[in-house]
Amino acid sequence: MSTVTATQAAYVVAALLFILSLAGLSQHRTSRSGVVWGIAGMVIALAATIGLASKSITATGLVLIVVATAVGAGIGLWRARVVEMTGMPELIAIMHSLVGLAATFVGWNGYLDVDAELSGSLLGIHHAEVFIGVFIGAVTFTGSVIAYLKLSARIASRPLTLPGKHVLNIGALVAFAGLTVAFVARPNMGLLIAVTVIALALGAHLVASIGGGDMPVVVSMLNSYSGWAAAASGFLLSNNLLIVTGALVGSSGAYLSYIMCKAMNRSFISVIAGGFGTPAAAADEGEQGEHREISAEETAELLRDASSVIITPGYGMAVAQAQYPVAELARKLRERGVEVRFGIHPVAGRLPGHMNVLLAEANVPYDIVLEMDEINDDFAATSVVLVIGANDTVNPAATENPASPIAGMPVLHVWEAADVVVFKRSMAAGYAGVQNPLFFRENSQMLFGDAKQRVEDILRALDSLDAPVREMAGSSR
Repeated sequence: MSTVTATQAAYVVAALLFILSLAGLSQHRTSRSGVVWGIAGMVIALAATIGLASKSITATGLVLIVVATAVGAGIGLWRARVVEMTGMPELIAIMHSLVGLAATFVGWNGYLDVDAELSGSLLGIHHAEVFIGVFIGAVTFTGSVIAYLKLSARIASRPLTLPGKHVLNIGALVAFAGLTVAFVARPNMGLLIAVTVIALALGAHLVASIGGGDMPVVVSMLNSYSGWAAAASGFLLSNNLLIVTGALVGSSGAYLSYIMCKAMNRSFISVIAGGFGTPAAAADEGEQGEHREISAEETAELLRDASSVIITPGYGMAVAQAQYPVAELARKLRERGVEVRFGIHPVAGRLPGHMNVLLAEANVPYDIVLEMDEINDDFAATSVVLVIGANDTVNPAATENPASPIAGMPVLHVWEAADVVVFKRSMAAGYAGVQNPLFFRENSQMLFGDAKQRVEDILRALDSLDAPVREMAGSSR
């Protein structure tokens, strides 16, 4: 078997492993095996690529490939070990930027190093691949960098609203289409520089125009862009594995973005156009009433007497790393015969599946972790709802105030429960910058402080409430 044939066979195996990895990652129970399949596929792909390259490059080139692979792997392992779950969204964003940058470099290399055997229509196709690849890669690069800066709070999360921003976006796309035709007809470096600059500016503007509350969708959208950038690189490099894996990542990211847009009542087309970050007409954010406070001990008494409890976590739970005491609280309540479930909004946190991962990490049973559509009808029959670090995803203004910036966004109807306890550090608005009237409802009470510490206080209070019962049981014996 020739080296090329063996490499292609290895690529097929790697592609199948990547497909198995995606299938495994689609469910909590199989997520670990999905990660293992993905790692195995990448190891095979790297080994096959290095093996193929070793037949046509110098020893120095081979050493450079090995060194680059080792450096990249080292950085990846280091970041994976030290990053907090709350920092995962920005880590993913910066990884997408590297994919986009690599695709841009591959495109430029494709222009500078053209196969001498290409001619006629094949040469025209090659030039089109170069131009499109550079455009997609550059948009992904700057868009991901802006997403990283927003998610890490290095720049403001509010949307950038330049005059005529939609005209600017459409103009950039029209210019790209015209320049592509001109480049295919007569390739030159000036046109390639022009499209690179336009794409870099467009990527930055698209994401800068999106508000902080919608950043989970942006991360998913950039994931899709990075996949298409990788696929474009695959066409330029005649690498079937890059084409397949890029298409897998691009299509799955696009589908996830579509699902999330439906969950947020957003238009998928407007996501792609970067136009859904403009806030609606401002609502009246003045005085909305008096909020009531509750102590950890009083919360424990509420929970002790409850027949059913729903916990709705958000980004605040991730920041406080409260998932472990929350899991312990759920376990104790279930042991007392209380029905405990978790309600997860599709975009809770700043990353799709953020809350699910945290709860799985704390060994919360999968069967009591329910999605919004599965649990929304049950709030009215629930004794107590614990809102732990969530804000925009439980905001009744989304359904009751047409002037709200989040109007029409599906939310968890926590306010329908008999009692609602909201865990927050302060009365500040959420990431979307929208005040939440839930805090002022008659059946809502605020438990201020660090979420992890407050849950631990509740656990201690529950133990104190149980102590007299245990003493009476012991004395009766």
